[in-house]
Amino acid sequence: MSSTTPRPRALFAMGRRHRDALFPSAAVDRLTRLVDIDPHVVAEDFDPVPHLAAVEILITSWGCPPLDDAVLTRMPALKAVVHAAGSVKHHVTDACWDRGLLVSTAAAANAVPVAEYTVAAILFANKRVLEIGGLYREHRNALDWTARFPGFGNYRRTIGLVGASLVGRRVLELLRPHDFDILLADPHLDPEAARSMGVRLVELDELLAASDVVSLHAPALPETYHLLDAHRLSLLRDGATLVNTGRGSLIDTESLTAEVLSGRIHAVLDVTEPEVLPATSPLYSLPNVLLTPHIAGSLGGELLRITRSALDEVERYCSGREFAYPVTRADLATSA
Repeated sequence: MSSTTPRPRALFAMGRRHRDALFPSAAVDRLTRLVDIDPHVVAEDFDPVPHLAAVEILITSWGCPPLDDAVLTRMPALKAVVHAAGSVKHHVTDACWDRGLLVSTAAAANAVPVAEYTVAAILFANKRVLEIGGLYREHRNALDWTARFPGFGNYRRTIGLVGASLVGRRVLELLRPHDFDILLADPHLDPEAARSMGVRLVELDELLAASDVVSLHAPALPETYHLLDAHRLSLLRDGATLVNTGRGSLIDTESLTAEVLSGRIHAVLDVTEPEVLPATSPLYSLPNVLLTPHIAGSLGGELLRITRSALDEVERYCSGREFAYPVTRADLATSA
């Protein structure tokens, strides 16, 4: 950008703690070279924020207030929303699309640690690391692990991925070096596209019945609510592992609890419905369940990958280039 060209006015719109975590001093330095922004002003609520009329770029993240018609009326110069997080559904409204705003997301950057967590869960599940570790801690002696877990291990196992989302595709890439047979279920993907990805597209019920590990990567939509209900959970083969790093609402928690209580299947759950289970839930203590508190996504130092993605998008906008990771109204119909 030429030094004589006015820099576009920008504004942070997110929770202040997220601004502090995502934009340390080095990131702020880069940002202020690109846009005119007061890094100390963070809109957690647009009502008290001055000079909204001049804002051309909103840099959003978790905690951004909804960008409804009333808010947008106060920002006539707004042209772009750069989201330093994943889903934009919580704040990008129909009014944004009606006004032709450009929207970008760092969902691809956030997909990386989720996929890494998922692959680790898959590899550990087939190796029965959780159960063996618990038994070893309990007995503190060498046991016949092969006798206890016949056929355990990762060689030629069948992995079923539910949803060709950004995370689902990244998981697929990370699984390629391993000796797995991979199935994919996604009603929005055609067989030719699946073949180009190197996987076999199957119906969900077939995938559930055939897989040693099933990993969920579908969006939370009305049609995916309790996608895995009692019937579909019963299709899982004995000893299978269900991994959920997607959305808690994809699984009927009551039915899943009954299945894992029986000991028939295993589960690795980073998301649940409700988000925090009641303290009395058996899922906290079952030996065949690993429950983590929604940590698969970007945390700690991983946030800086999101920051870099967002800053790259701001730089593209300022230089007149298209976003690398645009979001459209149509995208939201089938995405998280």
